[in-house]
Amino acid sequence: MIIADKLKQSNRAEYLLYMWQVEDLIRAYGCDAERISTEYISRFNLSEEKRKQTEQWYADLCEMMRSEGKMQHGHLQICQNILAGLTELNQKLLHSPKFPYYREMYYKVLPYIVELRSKNKQAHADGSSEDEPELQTCFDILYGVMMLRLQKKTVSEGTEKAAKDISTLLGQLSDYYFKDKEEPIDFD
Repeated sequence: MIIADKLKQSNRAEYLLYMWQVEDLIRAYGCDAERISTEYISRFNLSEEKRKQTEQWYADLCEMMRSEGKMQHGHLQICQNILAGLTELNQKLLHSPKFPYYREMYYKVLPYIVELRSKNKQAHADGSSEDEPELQTCFDILYGVMMLRLQKKTVSEGTEKAAKDISTLLGQLSDYYFKDKEEPIDFD
């Protein structure tokens, strides 16, 4: 919760990836808020007040995951809303003549998106990955790399480069998100 609060105010892309990790952590504890409290939160040196806030935050997320049917897979509506907002902003930036640098960064990562979607299409005969926003694919790549690193698995040089370029794009998108919130961006 503490990290989530900081990221929510500073980097939307990292916040979304963090929330995906939290969803997986909650699933690992069977969406059981009591287990999360006793087996996970108890490991941290938190004040009584911060511990209670953190326990409530996880309990609320557990309830959301149950009520939204996300206990096995998928992302909470709050995460989907963040992705939708970033996707909308991404489209505005790409279609505006005022942001050629952003468009250049986007077209630099587009081959990675196409490649991953092609691999996913081969793995999933239903072609489901074609319906997801391109930014979803970017986040999937970064989350996959993060999981490989956490498992201490080797990440290929090509995948490292893709992750770096995608991180740069999403970092820039996050910066534009906060600029737009501070004072609406003129896209025309």
